[in-house]
Amino acid sequence: MSDQGNETLRQQALDYHRNPQPGKLEIRATKPMANGRDLARAYSPGVAEACLEIRDDEQTARDYTARGNLVAVVSNGSAVLGLGNIGALASKPVMEGKAVLFKKFSGIDCFDIELNEPDPEKLADIVCALEPTFGAINLEDIKAPDCFIVEKLCRERMNIPVFHDDQHGTAIVVGAAATNALRVAGKKFEDIKIVSTGGGAAGIACLNMLLKLGVRRENVWLCDLEGLVHEGREKDMTPQKAEYAQPGGARTLDDVIEGADLFLGLSGPNVLKPEHVKKMADRPVIFALANPNPEIMPDVAREADPTAIIATGRSDYPNQVNNVLCFPFIFRGALDVGATDINDEMQIACVEGIAALARATTSAEAAAAYRGEQLTFGADYLIPKPFDPRLSATVSVAVAKAAMDSGVATRPLEALDAYRDRLNANVYKSALLMRPVFESAATAARRIVFAEGEDERVLRAAQAIIEETTEQPILIGRPEVIAMRCERMGLEIRPERDFNIVNPENDPRYRDYWETYHQLMARRGVTPDLARAIMRTNTTAIGAVMVHREEADALICGTFGEYRWHLNYITQVLGTPSLRPHGALSLMILEDGPLFIADTHVHVEPTPEQIALAAIGAARHVRRFGLTPNVALCSQSQFGTQDSGPAERVRQAISILDGSPRDFCYEGEMNVEAALDAGLRDRLFPGNRMEGAANVLVFGTADAASGVRNILKAKAGGLEVGPILMGMGNRAHIVTSSITARGLLNMAAIAGTPVAEYG
Repeated sequence: MSDQGNETLRQQALDYHRNPQPGKLEIRATKPMANGRDLARAYSPGVAEACLEIRDDEQTARDYTARGNLVAVVSNGSAVLGLGNIGALASKPVMEGKAVLFKKFSGIDCFDIELNEPDPEKLADIVCALEPTFGAINLEDIKAPDCFIVEKLCRERMNIPVFHDDQHGTAIVVGAAATNALRVAGKKFEDIKIVSTGGGAAGIACLNMLLKLGVRRENVWLCDLEGLVHEGREKDMTPQKAEYAQPGGARTLDDVIEGADLFLGLSGPNVLKPEHVKKMADRPVIFALANPNPEIMPDVAREADPTAIIATGRSDYPNQVNNVLCFPFIFRGALDVGATDINDEMQIACVEGIAALARATTSAEAAAAYRGEQLTFGADYLIPKPFDPRLSATVSVAVAKAAMDSGVATRPLEALDAYRDRLNANVYKSALLMRPVFESAATAARRIVFAEGEDERVLRAAQAIIEETTEQPILIGRPEVIAMRCERMGLEIRPERDFNIVNPENDPRYRDYWETYHQLMARRGVTPDLARAIMRTNTTAIGAVMVHREEADALICGTFGEYRWHLNYITQVLGTPSLRPHGALSLMILEDGPLFIADTHVHVEPTPEQIALAAIGAARHVRRFGLTPNVALCSQSQFGTQDSGPAERVRQAISILDGSPRDFCYEGEMNVEAALDAGLRDRLFPGNRMEGAANVLVFGTADAASGVRNILKAKAGGLEVGPILMGMGNRAHIVTSSITARGLLNMAAIAGTPVAEYG
């Protein structure tokens, strides 16, 4: 990178830390503090009750305080990144960053604690004194050999997990990467020769981990600045290095690299030379992990041996060995079972979980976060990416199980599957709400046809549908394009083997399809020639014809194109006197709960009848999610304050709803604020029939509904499930171009619900 580029990056990093407010952390209250009653419960006198409960049973601290989800990141700043001993205060940005990663990736709250204490035994005393405050301790950036002393003393004296991430976090990720690298190379731990440079905390921990995975100690050759660690050497030796002393006299890296299967570098730049690589065994594994400049640059290593399998600590090359793959999730699992330690069994479970995830199909979320990168298991993809959301459930569950099996869990979990679901619900915001829908869809193996079958999101959704549901995807697209894209994206599914395909360019059913379409549309100006052309080019129309012919149970379309364009063909083919579009319903998942919005797409200016039908359909769908509908019919008018067109139509819709008994609560017309604020609504209209906040907002115009939907997505971080097309008997749904692969999976579950549930 040029000097100008470095300076730009430096300024961007400083601006990131300074603006909009200094630092990367803040504290937020989890309980309201709005009045005297709140104050009396949060502090004196009410707080005494929680204190007494904990006095009588210390385990209840998890129930009444944040301790069970609180980790301390502790450092004295004596070995910070590649910066060395910069002191406790200068290390604070790193420790704040670690706390942010804990929160982001595993939902763990974290305090960073920087201590001016160079003496390891005194440092251990301070850390041990923190036990009442925290559920676990993450030691960080403490120089070797002091870190060994601090960790040993803390683990002996504390009854909560103590984990030195520089040692064990690095070792776990290296262990996972090595597991997969040897699989790619066709080698086994017990057979390989390892040459390592760097006898610090991380280097020793990595070697210890590799021994646990099956490497033989006599096959490990450890070098440092003084050359090979050998028996009889006295200079710059520690007890930890001595464990790896080889017999014989002094030798250099060049002397011992011959025939090495794995080079493990945790030392400094340019230690490994091209001539060293050429001396290594066939298909060598090179982990050059020094930061920011590795022991050898990947392109230099690959030039020396094109078959080399390479990992670094850098993010601009494949196979970045990054501790964030480990520490948030090993702590998550440990905290959730009340582990008293993070033992070998838990660490190996973490290794195995990370390694297995890399061998699985890449998640759509990781693919989106790392667009353009090859995320298919192999030499350039040995470990998953940090933003793969499956890490939380995969690794944390494995760690929790290992803690229970090894006897260090004080609060064993009764059901690991339920724990996995809970973790997924924290990562996938839709998971908890979608569970009843998935369970209902599992009662019938419905055939779902996707109009845009070549779209990457559809292909990833198809993979997930096959893996996670009983539904049968059918894709409309060119088989060779679909097969090529599946292979390029590392998906396991293949056309015809795993799912059926309709090829618009050449399908034996083509004549049947165009004749069917012509029969339906002959009196609406569609000639045979036009019908033939549409069945060659219009995948939405093809999918609708398939549903009409009962070759599919439901159609999903709309990953590109305009909503009403798709709706036109769906209505042409599938519309009947009893099946007409009533509206589009969007479920917005927000921080404080779900909110349903209708009609966002179908009717620009709906009639009173259409508004009433949208309210009835929305209430029915809300129940599918296991919720009780509370429907507000919204306009700018507030209980008769205006006579505008939308307000009048909403009032007439209320009258229509009042004309028959309803099995859901509704009220209107009112604006959104009154719908969501029960106190305001009661002041405006005492005695109104709605209790609490509305969870369904039905609007008098599509512009208003769509605007609210888009604002909630863009500014409130709302996650959308939908739009759900109401009124078509679950035979078709039209998504929008912003939908994700996870969103398509959710829509497939909605489309997979048996039609009887729409009555």
